[in-house]
Amino acid sequence: MEGMAFGRFEGSGGPKPVKVGDEIDVTIEAVAAKGDGIAKIDGFVIFVKGAQQGATVKVRITDVRNRFAIGELITPA
Repeated sequence: MEGMAFGRFEGSGGPKPVKVGDEIDVTIEAVAAKGDGIAKIDGFVIFVKGAQQGATVKVRITDVRNRFAIGELITPA
């Protein structure tokens, strides 16, 4: 099965690890240039406005694109 990656999202058009409306707990790993927090689920990036690096927070997924999703901060987890 050459070229397959298990447990990591590779940015393909395949199934995403999250969908709009999901509420999940994530840890913010970094902060993007525009100030959004960055979390990852199975290598799939989730941007969270207003989240601070190192925080574990609950987010609601509001948009899912091919290579990333956008989540809104619900509460600190």
